Amino acid sequence: MEKEISAEIITIGDELLYGQVIDTNSAWLGQELGLIGVRVRQITSISDNPQAIKDALTNALSRAQVILMTGGLGPTKDDLTKHTLASYFNTELQLHQPSLDDVEAIFRKYNRPMLEVNRQQAFLPASCTPIRNPLGTAPGMLFEEKGALVVSMPGVPFEMKRMVTDTVLPLLQQHFWLPKIIHKVIQTIGVGESFLAEAIAEWEDNLPENLKLAYLPYLAGVRLRLTGLSDGVHDLEAQLREQVDKVTTLIPDAIFAYGEVSLEEAIGQLLKARNLTLATAESCTGGLVAHKITSVPGSSAYFTGSVVAYSNAVKTNQLGVSEELLAQHGAVSEETVKAMAQGVRQLLHTDIGLATSGIAGPDGGTPEKPVGTIWIAYADAHQTVARKISYNKTRLLNIEYTALQVLNLVRQSLPAQVAG
Repeated sequence: MEKEISAEIITIGDELLYGQVIDTNSAWLGQELGLIGVRVRQITSISDNPQAIKDALTNALSRAQVILMTGGLGPTKDDLTKHTLASYFNTELQLHQPSLDDVEAIFRKYNRPMLEVNRQQAFLPASCTPIRNPLGTAPGMLFEEKGALVVSMPGVPFEMKRMVTDTVLPLLQQHFWLPKIIHKVIQTIGVGESFLAEAIAEWEDNLPENLKLAYLPYLAGVRLRLTGLSDGVHDLEAQLREQVDKVTTLIPDAIFAYGEVSLEEAIGQLLKARNLTLATAESCTGGLVAHKITSVPGSSAYFTGSVVAYSNAVKTNQLGVSEELLAQHGAVSEETVKAMAQGVRQLLHTDIGLATSGIAGPDGGTPEKPVGTIWIAYADAHQTVARKISYNKTRLLNIEYTALQVLNLVRQSLPAQVAG
């Protein structure tokens, strides 16, 4: 078996270092490279500075066979990557007519005049292989150096992603011998990483050598990523399926989906399969639960609507929560959140009603009900279930965590005769 192909990612731009732009390109590139068996060994962010670019490239070439660079290919004076690469590879810029044709076509399409700086984007280092950019005016560039491939692409995410998908990944698969690699993702919620690791420890310890498990925690749970590397002997797909089946028997209640499926997608599939409808009554989450649900295509099949009952007046007037109940128990209480879930279900004529009410912070807490005290509820024709959450983090984390927990409450609370 040939040696593993390693990659480095270099992102270029002062805006990344200042924190004005979040580097999402590296995360996406790492995922895509991993899927074809290329291991990312290092990610480096550097400024728009010629020497910084040259130094980063020299270091990367000393230890990686694939170097992917993003950023610095725009038409303005601070975009220095192309000129720096021409100098680094000891070549000159020359007009690449197909790239100029693409740039001109974009300006014609939008009926806009093309400036000289836009025309200059079609001048590329003579020694590079141009990479077409169907969504923008900056072509990519491919260089071969001492057996390594160096690819420079725009920093605009949608342009870079199209370029990678259309050209870069197929090129890498053709140029290098790459091992077969398969990932299986098991989505869990409601169990902490350490407790999860303890529950599956024996299974993990007995995994075959060509399978590796990664714990990827998020706000309310853990993604388990089981990665298989072909050793030329095993049926890798069957081997992975067998191991997924084994771990499922150990933690069945914690698993809500397999693959890259979000909790809101999984809940939507559950409701759609059972022809059930849902409405939400939200206080502390301010509509985030409804937003998550409606972010899923096709959610109109099961989601009817939402009431953001931030004030007690809305809880009373729209959801039918009695003033006496609020006076006796308060807005943040089991009794109130149950009444909200029941009220929105009746108001919007749905099978299921969800509700949230709590103190997200940073202010508003009391000794009896500190910040992070949150109640969530689920109501259907058979039952009303409430649960108290104590999660005193930042305001936004409290809200996000609550939204995930109330969605999970749907999965946990559907009666057997309804859930099937």
